[in-house]
Amino acid sequence: IMSEVNFSFFMILLLDSILVSNVVLAQYLGICPFLGVSKKLSSALGMGLSVTVVLVLSVAATWPVQHFLLDPAGLGYLQTLVFILIIAALVQMLEIVLKKKAPALHKSLGIYLPLITTNCCVLGVAISCIDRDYGFGTSLVYAAGSGLGFLLAMTLFAGVRYRIDQADVPLYFRGLPSALIAASVMALAFMGFSGVAEGIFG
Repeated sequence: IMSEVNFSFFMILLLDSILVSNVVLAQYLGICPFLGVSKKLSSALGMGLSVTVVLVLSVAATWPVQHFLLDPAGLGYLQTLVFILIIAALVQMLEIVLKKKAPALHKSLGIYLPLITTNCCVLGVAISCIDRDYGFGTSLVYAAGSGLGFLLAMTLFAGVRYRIDQADVPLYFRGLPSALIAASVMALAFMGFSGVAEGIFG
């Protein structure tokens, strides 16, 4: 029974972080890459996957540091600084791997790849896991769901922006204004997923 309860909880948390509490469309985190890298589907997919990997790795690294180093030593006030340093190191490692293994993707992401270090959704998710008092496993599920939600939002928005670019948009709505309007409509659409996870697994 406990395993069934845990499975249901993890599935609800996963679906909720992907659809209902989407890190971009509901929490307004990671807006800069969301608007900057969503012009091409390939770049959007690459950025979404990169952020997902960094999110899971950063939570896997910051959670133990918080609970076994900062809290016992009474250094909780250094949380933001330490977390940023950990995230920066992980992003540098990811950049080295992509540059060696996938140079085309590395080139297409351009300046946005090192900017994952300052992507507020990565730091926000890591801190949220601590503030919500999640366990290690729960934190990893939440981080994976948040990353997949970011990937989903980026991919869908890349398709929307492609259609906008093909449309005859009025002069003063071309570019960023039409993108912001489309993002607002997407955020409203994602609100329709509220209660879906609980209805399936609850």
